[in-house]
Amino acid sequence: MHNVYQNPLITRYASKTMQAIFSDKSKFVLWRRLWVALAKAQKELGLEITSEQIKQLEKHTENIDFERASQIEKETRHDVMAHIKAYGEVAKEAKPIIHLGATSCYVGDNTDIILQRDALLHIKRLLVSTIDVLAKFAKQYKDLPTLAFTHYQPAQPTTVGKRASLWLNDLLLDLERLEETLAKLKFFGCKGATGTAASMLELFNGKHAKVIELEKKIAKQFGFDKIHQISGQTYSRKIDYFVLSVLSGIAQSAYKFSNDIRLLSNLKEIEEPFEKAQVGSSAMPYKRNPMRSERIAALARYVSVGTLNTSLTASAQWLERTLDDSANRRIVIPQSFLAVDAILSLYINVAGGLVVNKGVIEKNLRVEIPFLATENILMYCVTKGGDRQDLHNRIKEHSMRAGERIRNGETNDLLDRILADKAFKLTKAELDKILSANFTGRAAQQVEEFLPYVQQVLKTNKSFIGAEVEIKV
Repeated sequence: MHNVYQNPLITRYASKTMQAIFSDKSKFVLWRRLWVALAKAQKELGLEITSEQIKQLEKHTENIDFERASQIEKETRHDVMAHIKAYGEVAKEAKPIIHLGATSCYVGDNTDIILQRDALLHIKRLLVSTIDVLAKFAKQYKDLPTLAFTHYQPAQPTTVGKRASLWLNDLLLDLERLEETLAKLKFFGCKGATGTAASMLELFNGKHAKVIELEKKIAKQFGFDKIHQISGQTYSRKIDYFVLSVLSGIAQSAYKFSNDIRLLSNLKEIEEPFEKAQVGSSAMPYKRNPMRSERIAALARYVSVGTLNTSLTASAQWLERTLDDSANRRIVIPQSFLAVDAILSLYINVAGGLVVNKGVIEKNLRVEIPFLATENILMYCVTKGGDRQDLHNRIKEHSMRAGERIRNGETNDLLDRILADKAFKLTKAELDKILSANFTGRAAQQVEEFLPYVQQVLKTNKSFIGAEVEIKV
């Protein structure tokens, strides 16, 4: 197969589990299961369908002749009709009642909902496992001071654990959205050509109650207790947008994490795992490029763009049905799930093997401490009667002069300048006391207060912890 294009999401990135969820086997077995469920419910509600017909349908649910179905589709130009005919060829006695009263979207749309539910559950397993890994990291480094940044300029210090809590918080928000979306997923049902269920109503001699009960019976077989009440031929394509918005949210959080790791890697403070035989650059052997974090960013960008596709599709549907959604939905929905599967697998791998270089972190913090202490110095001196605006201007001038020295490769003399400035009326003992203060504020305490909530979420979702991931490249 090296002479034809292969999707990198399959060959390089996504797990076998997610690939299986969106495989042809999974999809078309679901079609057949839906036809079995339809026939069973119709029989229970009084239509003339025999037990033998049901048995034949059930017997041939799994053994699909894909080549035969493909051959028929080339003739009919219709995938659902092709699979109905292929099914009928092996379940001969049941052939007359396969797909009775249904339209293509009965199997197509219900299958899409079921697959998205299954895929979301798999994503939830990866997401909860990522949260678990990060929570351990945040706890371990809750009180390790580190230089914080705003605008990527040195700012008040924080702790490594507090920074990890920012990543955690984003993922917890994503988990909330995912669970809300899962809880609201509804079975599509048997709505017919224009959403009126006219064919089913005709089959049941105008008995509306039986049509309603038919949908309930089928939905129950697939684990749904809610059914779309209103639709055209398809369920609203806004549902796809809502689902992919969840994936986009996860991608955004992972993107933020990966960018932070890339920035910290440049500072040599925190680095992603680097294996013994790994090569960072073909030209520069010394490099330890954050390749996995870069891959997270690349795939996350792809997922975010996919959400726009579903937005445009939802807005472009004509009246009760148009088919310009079909081709792109076949691509964007599975591939968005495959990409997020890969993203979270990488996230777990990177977060679980982060290298924290404490010496570098301390060194970088020490270089900036004189600047970072100036706010505390300002507040202290004002309480002693100093003029806030005058002292602020003096600190600005001293900082600019000290900054010039640093850029020229000289030492930082900011604190010496401030001590020598009589306007501050500051003694060496007073300055030492200010410098001994905890510049990280409540960072460590915030982590301690936050983690019990995280642990409660993990306890609630303990069956989802422990996803095993394998990174191919």
